Amino acid sequence: MIDLAVGVVLGAAFGLVINSIVNDVLMPFIAALFQAPDFTNLFVILKQPENATNVNLNSIEEVRKAGGVALGYGLLINAFINFLIVAFALFMVVRTVNRMRREEPAPAAPAGPTQEQLLMEIRDLLKNQPQQ
Repeated sequence: MIDLAVGVVLGAAFGLVINSIVNDVLMPFIAALFQAPDFTNLFVILKQPENATNVNLNSIEEVRKAGGVALGYGLLINAFINFLIVAFALFMVVRTVNRMRREEPAPAAPAGPTQEQLLMEIRDLLKNQPQQ
């Protein structure tokens, strides 16, 4: 049970580190490639807020707070990139652990006599027996 608890705590910490890498290191590079400052605010307004004059329509949070409906595909892109990075990092960790755990093959048992050798020994023993 302690192993499980340690795994959960380390998994949560690992998730925080990966989120920081994604949000603070990788996403700025990806956003620069697509000429967008942040994928979070990539969205399509499905229903305008009732009082759209006082609302910043460039922020999905503001649109939703004002009662509008927005399809946030940028949030999905962020979540997908985050998932891919976490999956890759966990794959590398599991692969490394499996390599470290790999046991060396057991030494092969010494080869015994072949079937032909056993038959020849039986023949020789039968030849050496006194005849009745």
